[in-house]
Amino acid sequence: MSYLSQARSNMSACKQLVLLVQQRSDCVWRHVRRSVTTWYPVGAANGLFGVPELSCPSGFQLATQAALRNTELLVDKACFCPPGPETVESFDQLSDGLCKVADLADFVKVAHPDPAFREAAERTCIEIGTVVNTQLITCFGIRNLFSDHCTDLKCLDCVCCCRRVAELFMFDFEISGIHLDETLRKEAVKLHVKLLDLNNEFLAGSHMPNRIAKSAIPEHLQLHFAKEGSFIQVGGLHADSPDDLVREIAYRIYLYPNGDLMNCLEELLKCRYKLAKLVGYESYGHRALKGTMFVHKLFDVFLLIRTSKDFKMMRGMKKKLNPRNAELMPWDHPYLSGVLRAERFNIEPSLYSPYLSLGACMEGLNILFSQLYGVSLMSEHPSLGEVWSEDVRKLAVVHETEGLLGYIYCDFFHRADKPHQDCHFTIRGGRLCQDTNQYQLPVVVLMLSLPHPSKSAPTLLTPGMMENLFHEMGHAMHSMLGRTRYQHVTGTRCATDFAEVPSILMEYFATDYRVISQFARHYQTGQLLPENMINRLCESKKVCGAADIQLQIFYAVLDQIYHGKPQNSSTTEILKEMQQKFYGLPYTPNTAWQLRFSHLIGYGAKYYSYLMSRAVASMVWKQCFVQDPLNRDMGERYRREMLAHGGAKEPMLMVEGMLQRRPTMKDFVDALVSELNPNFETFIHDSES
Repeated sequence: MSYLSQARSNMSACKQLVLLVQQRSDCVWRHVRRSVTTWYPVGAANGLFGVPELSCPSGFQLATQAALRNTELLVDKACFCPPGPETVESFDQLSDGLCKVADLADFVKVAHPDPAFREAAERTCIEIGTVVNTQLITCFGIRNLFSDHCTDLKCLDCVCCCRRVAELFMFDFEISGIHLDETLRKEAVKLHVKLLDLNNEFLAGSHMPNRIAKSAIPEHLQLHFAKEGSFIQVGGLHADSPDDLVREIAYRIYLYPNGDLMNCLEELLKCRYKLAKLVGYESYGHRALKGTMFVHKLFDVFLLIRTSKDFKMMRGMKKKLNPRNAELMPWDHPYLSGVLRAERFNIEPSLYSPYLSLGACMEGLNILFSQLYGVSLMSEHPSLGEVWSEDVRKLAVVHETEGLLGYIYCDFFHRADKPHQDCHFTIRGGRLCQDTNQYQLPVVVLMLSLPHPSKSAPTLLTPGMMENLFHEMGHAMHSMLGRTRYQHVTGTRCATDFAEVPSILMEYFATDYRVISQFARHYQTGQLLPENMINRLCESKKVCGAADIQLQIFYAVLDQIYHGKPQNSSTTEILKEMQQKFYGLPYTPNTAWQLRFSHLIGYGAKYYSYLMSRAVASMVWKQCFVQDPLNRDMGERYRREMLAHGGAKEPMLMVEGMLQRRPTMKDFVDALVSELNPNFETFIHDSES
């Protein structure tokens, strides 16, 4: 046999092996449909996540009571022992005990298919939240631990990250008024309780649909919207609709101001400001940005990004599609940028999906983590009652020398009443247990909303779905690879503008051909996803990229203004002014986009974090991984310098350790701008082919 024949034979054998592995991987993720009339029976071997009490909804009350009893003991211990590492350890145990119940409940209340479980979990969240905000902060011993007069705190410097964790605890308690006299502290507690209610009210209202009489909508367009009697319900922006009028109707109705929700937002912002002032900050924004990577005046520099070319292209496309109404409006941006990407680069998702089966993508993640960190993802069969749906898969994360690192529960498939969002939940944080000298293994959930496999094909992902999978797995590995002494700073429990760095960095791996070629093969033929298709996909993201970044800047600036010092203007007037200054498209009268800005709750004064994290991830990728994305030495450095510390180290110090230099403000801006530079090799290859 000739050398060429032998090579072809080897390639064929390799291809068959890859197909076999991929088919087995797809089999693991194949959904088995069956009728389920009852949830797991009382008396099941295990409860949710292996917690025996949670085999039924009433078990949440038992778990809550046990956690609160343990809390009382640890509060007594912390309040009456001398300040030092032992006190910090007690508080971390206290935090761990509460978080094990509260974090689990926080997930169950949004993801469990059984309403009884969701309601019980909601009650647990409220009960634990109330205790933390009203009882713990009244402990005089906590205040003594962090008192300015306590010089014994110096002993913490020599004990790992005790001082930083002590400072973070103090920061958390400070917003509750731990350092204030009793009268002011009670006022802080009242504001906290009020904010909990306002947060929930705004969050719920921000997702509620608006409705309008059918007679107000042309009959031929009514089929695009949900109907309720004589009304049309509009529950979103319909940004992908090719019909200009559908997009405009959705925009104007969905964003139409709601008086009650407007009052809720105004009151929420006032309460946040009042609470921040009460505990000693200039504004809520000043308090939120403490300990982050935020660079002052960064937004002013971001304005150097030029968007006029992007808007000119979108205007040209709209004129081409609708000559009679060529004016570019805010509801056009998402749709027209997508049209321009598709027209220039032919990135129809259905062309990519056959190469991106869920099993293949999971195998790709396994290969990537194995080469970068020496970590494998191993499927485990959950015990009866351990998971909340038969779709859920349990993965053990195993290191080649360190052994088991933790567990990832994969809740990947769409189901009724499941939130249509991709997210990462920490169920249990990692920590070193002082009494046993054993490490408490982290447990997380990754929640996606993927289609079920069919009889003829496995679950096939679009490129966007695949990137989201890699993004969320970045969060999960941040949790798995951290090895912090305290759970208070474990994994993603770090500065918000650093927490998104590992997940965004994973998006770069998800679009690098050297990584994708390890796993992306056609589920039927085994053919490798062509390199030029990946290149076109990467280049397509740069189309209208400047306008996309400018839109994010507008949102981030608006968030900062809302959480700064009070303005003599309504939130809508502020939005109109900021949109005119920081964005290239006009404000639409009688709309209130801010009432749909649900990130104001979880990311209040921190929405800029997405841009900051993307800039950092870009710098790390280009300096450390772009030459060899599967380099083990660089993977180990990344774990050592960034992932291992969670929030136990200043975020900028972690970035500095990874880059081996301290980035400047110009570096952050250049990192974002450089993402928009075209790769001319892609155009050359396309023209040649």
